[in-house]
Amino acid sequence: MRYIFALWAAPMALFWGWFYLSLNDMNFGYLMLSRKLHDFVFELYGQMLGIDPAIIPGMVAKACVFDGCLLMALWAFRRRREITSWIKPRWAARSDRMQEATAADPKLPAE
Repeated sequence: MRYIFALWAAPMALFWGWFYLSLNDMNFGYLMLSRKLHDFVFELYGQMLGIDPAIIPGMVAKACVFDGCLLMALWAFRRRREITSWIKPRWAARSDRMQEATAADPKLPAE
């Protein structure tokens, strides 16, 4: 599972790192990180998709969030026994506290 997370997170880190650096024109002398190339890339994608280039980063962000939720759901499904064994004692303790608080003769803290 950690390999799947790594194979998902590495391209995301590369893309968002490039996006942030090129958006703010922190190019360090590299053409790849320049704002000029940033605008060209998104203009090209906008023309290919037939949409406004300004909405592409938002679409990519939504896709990243969706993929992340999908991976978390897969991870939670694989670990469902451990997760339920972790949650059950907490729910039991919570219901015990609730029964104490709603008892017929509750003991007040000052008593």
